Amino acid sequence: MKKLFLLLFLLISIYSQSQTYIKVNAITALVLVPNIGIETSIGKKSTFQFDVLASFWSSIDGKPREFYTFTPEYRYHFHEKYNGFYAGANIGASIFNVQKPTKDYWGTDMYEKGFGYFVGATIGYQKKINNRFMLDIFLGGGWHQSYYNGYYISTGERYEFVEHHNKSGEWLPYRGGLMISYRLN
Repeated sequence: MKKLFLLLFLLISIYSQSQTYIKVNAITALVLVPNIGIETSIGKKSTFQFDVLASFWSSIDGKPREFYTFTPEYRYHFHEKYNGFYAGANIGASIFNVQKPTKDYWGTDMYEKGFGYFVGATIGYQKKINNRFMLDIFLGGGWHQSYYNGYYISTGERYEFVEHHNKSGEWLPYRGGLMISYRLN
């Protein structure tokens, strides 16, 4: 179902707007965590971007580091679309199977598995290289609300005993990088 939704979104975007870019984050690609997206024009100074960030690392040094984020974002361009500064607003979802990156968890036998949602903002700058290629440098963050259960890595048993899910909310930087973008039409 997710693949069908992404394919449908891609096809609609390509044929409905005159300027659509497909994008790959060069920074996250260096650590083998793909971040791909599509950005399309929706108005004179507005664009819509949808991207997916995925870490397929089920284990790094015996610790889970697997997560997926899905981020739709509205962007307002201060001068012209696809060339200059912009600000964006996003809301998205995450699925994770990770050990918390805090001093209380590193070096322990515990990890968390769950899901969450986030609401935030992005600032960025886009620079056209030529008629087809563009660079997009950006940084964003906001509020992330998580629902998860904690487990021991060695046994797979839960280490906490809440009835449904633990809840955790944090202000986080959760997006950033350098997107290399290619115009499709």
